[in-house]
Amino acid sequence: MVMLHKIQEFIESNKLLELNDKPVIVGLSGGSDSVVLLDILKNLGYNCIAAHCNFHLRSDESNRDELFVRNLAEHKQIKLLTIDFQTIEYAEANNISIEMAARDLRYDWFEKLRTEFDAQAIATGHHLDDNFETVLLNFTRGTGIKGMTGIPVRNGNIVRPLLNTSRADIKQYIEENNLQFVEDSTNNSIDIIRNKFRHIIIPALEEINPSFKNTCSQTIQNLKGAYNIFNNEIRRIQDKVCTYQQDTLIISIKHLLEEQEINTVLYEILKDYDFNSTHIRQITDSLNSESGKIFSSKTHTLLKDRENLIVKAISNNSDLEFNNIKLKSEFFKKDSSFVLSRDNNIIHLDAKKINYPLTIRRWEAADYFYPLGMKGKKKISDFLIDLKINRFNKESTLVVLSENKIVWVVGYRIDDRFKVTENTTDIMELKIES
Repeated sequence: MVMLHKIQEFIESNKLLELNDKPVIVGLSGGSDSVVLLDILKNLGYNCIAAHCNFHLRSDESNRDELFVRNLAEHKQIKLLTIDFQTIEYAEANNISIEMAARDLRYDWFEKLRTEFDAQAIATGHHLDDNFETVLLNFTRGTGIKGMTGIPVRNGNIVRPLLNTSRADIKQYIEENNLQFVEDSTNNSIDIIRNKFRHIIIPALEEINPSFKNTCSQTIQNLKGAYNIFNNEIRRIQDKVCTYQQDTLIISIKHLLEEQEINTVLYEILKDYDFNSTHIRQITDSLNSESGKIFSSKTHTLLKDRENLIVKAISNNSDLEFNNIKLKSEFFKKDSSFVLSRDNNIIHLDAKKINYPLTIRRWEAADYFYPLGMKGKKKISDFLIDLKINRFNKESTLVVLSENKIVWVVGYRIDDRFKVTENTTDIMELKIES
């Protein structure tokens, strides 16, 4: 009863679950942690649906685990849902680790179940010792303050009711309630990094400081408080230095340079775009250099422009913008009510000077035209440089052609040879519609 009361207090103080008819999806592997979680939630009166993933990573053991949870759910009269994953194939196809593949597959499925059954949350069996191991693992690999705050009690729809409960407490609960569970044989393998912390490093730290787990737990709480203050400051800086234009993030270099600890600020802004600490150092070093440098993560590209850092998602289709552009034309007679368009996406041309068909494509290195209002021809590349167009926009600039003559550098300037004059009688209005 002491354990039940402790867990219920933790659930209530962190607002993890509510005692109502809405179910809780409980991740049930068959191991001690998930078996105790399911037993406690059921005894506290929560409506539980157990969910078991067979990742087929441990041959007969994986099937043994599934059979165990089926029998357990039947014995406790709890609804059980199971799924089979080809985890190795998924990891190879997505070029990720098996551990990450299993995690992605598991949580994606849990979320589908939560939606399907209108569940209030997804509960997992992470406990206090898992938290210590995670913090030490993050520290070893290198992390920011957030990584030192450990596993969150709540992460979106995922809740961890046992996160204030130690492995020793879980073992004691199992013994007192005569619970059965299955042991994952890989838990004892020190070839797995997390197990090295569990079986070697943490016991060694406890030899140095017998109260290590208590002090570590308190340190994590202190860091969580510090992170909340830190995160509020980061959001203030983001509001100052960042703007968003559709799918593009723009970071003002001028405002960024006014801040202290630029590396830290950039890391916090760009980490969600898959830029790592090495990228950040390189980007910071480029802030006072010439424009045009490009840095790429797995998902995004960052351009160091004259005044801004410009971040855009990497498109799987390099012709996406071009293929989405549509030309729409209208023709009418010029009369006294005619007014030239001032909209960059709408132009007016002398229809009699156009030869058909019109075509549209990206500009090329050898392209030139006669810019409206200027004498003589000019290379498109030089024209865009004069306008100080950034590299991203430069590379995606389109041109409209009549036969082999450029009629329009889209969004910037028409060719003087096709302009409307006093002698024009027929107008062609050309619109770019995406």
